[in-house]
Amino acid sequence: MKVIHRIAELQNELFEYRKQGFQIGLVPTMGALHEGHASLVRCSVKQNRITVISVFVNPTQFNDKNDLKNYPRTLEADCKLLNECGADIVFAPSVEEMYPTPDNRQFEYEPVSTVMEGKHRPGHFNGVCQVVSRLFYIVRPHRSYFGEKDWQQIAVIKAMVKHLQLDVEIVECPIIRDEDGLARSSRNTLLSPSERAIAPNIYKVLSESIDYAKKHTVKETHDYVVESINAVEGLDVEYFSIVDGNTLQDVESWEDSPYVVGCITVYCGSTPIRLIDHIKYKGL
Repeated sequence: MKVIHRIAELQNELFEYRKQGFQIGLVPTMGALHEGHASLVRCSVKQNRITVISVFVNPTQFNDKNDLKNYPRTLEADCKLLNECGADIVFAPSVEEMYPTPDNRQFEYEPVSTVMEGKHRPGHFNGVCQVVSRLFYIVRPHRSYFGEKDWQQIAVIKAMVKHLQLDVEIVECPIIRDEDGLARSSRNTLLSPSERAIAPNIYKVLSESIDYAKKHTVKETHDYVVESINAVEGLDVEYFSIVDGNTLQDVESWEDSPYVVGCITVYCGSTPIRLIDHIKYKGL
């Protein structure tokens, strides 16, 4: 496995593989890798001859400077995990390498980019599109892999790919959870032991709400989830939206759509750490 820091070196390396007709897979990450990332890498290794993993904490997608500062950076451990997963190339550029000049491009894909995370983290998805589009132009992958935990992000990236007419297949991979149900996330490493102990209540309540929803309205289900999670000391719901799985617009009735998803963001602990998750009520 090679670790490359320069764009030109990466492109030269990939040119040789592409010349031989090799399929290239890309897994974009911000590092602090865990089993969720590893599952994406393994999927890419199975489906492509060459797998590239980007490890880059992208500053343009953070609207909170402290969040950017505190985001875990563990390149050495990341490379060990990636090597064990069969990755071929780790691309770990500096900020200056990725952004030699400011990226002033604006990406907005209403309604999928302006609700939920888009509403609560202004500029976040614009930054995601900036970095992912740059990675697509640099690597020119045949396929790129994203975890369903960042469910809204996948919808935004698909809209961007269509808008920019990029020839890349977006592959969605299932959420990887710990045994207690907590979705694997790089931010989990920031949780204290006591915070880690209460965080699984998020998925516990979401799971329980599936049965609850069968006999209650959308609004009643929404309120049940929010009130149940907020009743756990140390957890505070930022938002919970029950939406059409395609348009990401709120539904008022379970009959409004054949595909209904509940998306949630919860602050955990006194720091606090921002955790996201979702549950599928109907459909795919």
